[in-house]
Amino acid sequence: MPTNCAAAGCATTYNKHINISFHRFPLDPKRRKEWVRLVRRKNFVPGKHTFLCSKHFEASCFDLTGQTRRLKMDAVPTIFDFCTHIKSMKLKSRNLLKKNNSCTPTGPSNLKSSISSQQVLLEHSYAFRNPMEAKKRIIKLEKEIASLRRKMKTCLQKERRATRRWIKAACLVKNLETNNALRKGTSEYILPAALNSLALEDFKILEQDQQGKTLS
Repeated sequence: MPTNCAAAGCATTYNKHINISFHRFPLDPKRRKEWVRLVRRKNFVPGKHTFLCSKHFEASCFDLTGQTRRLKMDAVPTIFDFCTHIKSMKLKSRNLLKKNNSCTPTGPSNLKSSISSQQVLLEHSYAFRNPMEAKKRIIKLEKEIASLRRKMKTCLQKERRATRRWIKAACLVKNLETNNALRKGTSEYILPAALNSLALEDFKILEQDQQGKTLS
């Protein structure tokens, strides 16, 4: 007496009140091998009491001339719901994994391992998919660095020119004050505080120093 169906994911069980028939695997080696192939169960070896229910056969596979429903000699099972079975297996695997993770103790060693794994992921976040992508990125960065260097050089040149102009202007104002061509204290209103606090001799030294730099 059959008890259940051997097809993967099929939960049909024998019940005399339900119009579902059960059929043994063929004794003929070739037909038996074909049935096993169609069932698609890993390492599956059917025995004497291994059955498939009528759900997995098309209507044309049955001989209904007698009082009982029988399979034709060339009948093969072709109706299977493998997608549902695979989804069920994946769900079971996920639930088992979650259960194992929840049972894992969170001691210092496991915590340290988790932190180190996160650090590795962060440290390798710069990785590229292929060498060509990395090369393109390096060339782009080199161009950006060269552009920034040119801008920095231009800014330094502008700063030096502005400094020379301020020193010349301050030296002129101080000279005019010394020669009484300008009122005493005029430099306080014209020059910035940093330059106004310097003496005329200091400005002359600065001016000579700037000229030396320009010549060099």
